Amino acid sequence: MKITFLGAAGEVTGSQHLIETTERRILLDCGLFQGPRAPSRLKNEQFHCRPSDLDGVILSHAHIDHCGNLPGLYRAGFRGPVFCTEATLDVAEIMLLDAAKIQQEDARYLPRKLKRGHPPIEPLYGEAEVRGVMKLFQPLSYGEWHQLADDLRLRFSDAGHILGSAISEIQLRDAGEIRRLVFTGDLGRRDMPLLHDPQPVPGCDVLITECTYGNRVHPETSDIKAALVRIFAEAVRLQGRVIIPAFSLGRTQQLVYFLNELFNAGQLPHLPIFVDSPLSRTLTNVFRRHLHSLDDDVADLLQRDSDPFGFACLTYTSTREESALLNHRSGPFVVISASGMCESGRVVHHLKHAVADERNTIVLIGYQAPFTLGRQLADRRPYVRIFDREVPLKAHVEQLEGLSAHADVQDFKWWFEHLARDEGIGRAFLVHGEAPAATALAGMLKDFSNEEPVIPGFRDSYVV
Repeated sequence: MKITFLGAAGEVTGSQHLIETTERRILLDCGLFQGPRAPSRLKNEQFHCRPSDLDGVILSHAHIDHCGNLPGLYRAGFRGPVFCTEATLDVAEIMLLDAAKIQQEDARYLPRKLKRGHPPIEPLYGEAEVRGVMKLFQPLSYGEWHQLADDLRLRFSDAGHILGSAISEIQLRDAGEIRRLVFTGDLGRRDMPLLHDPQPVPGCDVLITECTYGNRVHPETSDIKAALVRIFAEAVRLQGRVIIPAFSLGRTQQLVYFLNELFNAGQLPHLPIFVDSPLSRTLTNVFRRHLHSLDDDVADLLQRDSDPFGFACLTYTSTREESALLNHRSGPFVVISASGMCESGRVVHHLKHAVADERNTIVLIGYQAPFTLGRQLADRRPYVRIFDREVPLKAHVEQLEGLSAHADVQDFKWWFEHLARDEGIGRAFLVHGEAPAATALAGMLKDFSNEEPVIPGFRDSYVV
């Protein structure tokens, strides 16, 4: 069996891993690379997996850095099945249609903002490619072995990362030998609201694991609630605004759930809160339809509160006009808007109107990839680049990492212990992490695996 790492290798974006045997060519995930426009564009345009020859894609979940280039793969000739969970199917179509729409809007809007002579911006794909690839999706249930072919079986287990996220257990026959591969996708955290804990699975011959926060311990969620109360109270005092860039899928719902709890407890400072993202509103409705898939705390809450994602001072905006009016609103308020790394969407416009005012606060609640606007803000640079213009950063920047939906080092240790308990871990590869996190987690993982863990680079191949 040969594995080639075609994305999320040495970085936290563009998840894509090619598995090849004598009989099969399977792609694990097909995500968009996110970051500086030119190099990301080049990576997203070029496929190194021969799309038309693939036997299928196994999709771990519907975040754009894991599913976002499936329409591009379709455009390049892929016509095989895409296997995922039922909730991922519901979410992926919404995410991919939105991604196509954003690309089309950027192609119209950005040329007016970029410097003269900048190369034209064309969408990577459109709605037709999204509709085409969605017809290839084949949803599978959690917890059951599915016989996909004579030489291929697949079982999904709950990864606890976002709605529908899955750990993939894959059994492949290669040259008469059965090989067992486990792919974490993005592994979630224990004891987080909304979602079940990541599910332990038996050992494997090959492990491909993410390592985004493999060198950190997340704060307790109670600390996050206290920080949100403090930040909102300070905004009331300064009469400033709070801008929270948040991915529409998962992070926004998690944040709103926390704020709903604070509101119910009478602890939330009184100020208007806006979720300014049509995508977030649509996805929140998907969460409402899948309440039965969420954890026991949600079931308990529903005995007292009919809607975990709505309360009196919360408004979901819809139109562009409503969004634009927020930038001219006076007094303290909060805007939760996509995207989480500040690279596209309405949040970029809100940041353009907020970063130069010292009364305002930018709250970063997730990982910020290198070279993104979010990373510039996290690094607290004196000037940040927005729409190809340098804008002074005078607003206060807060980073609340405790809201991350990724496992931390303690979660990984717990999960690896279960994985290694019975059948052990053969060879391990660490992806979806920067060098410090990958190196730290590899140091821990070597105590559970039979061989020294490997941190692959982009397009590196290994025979296992």
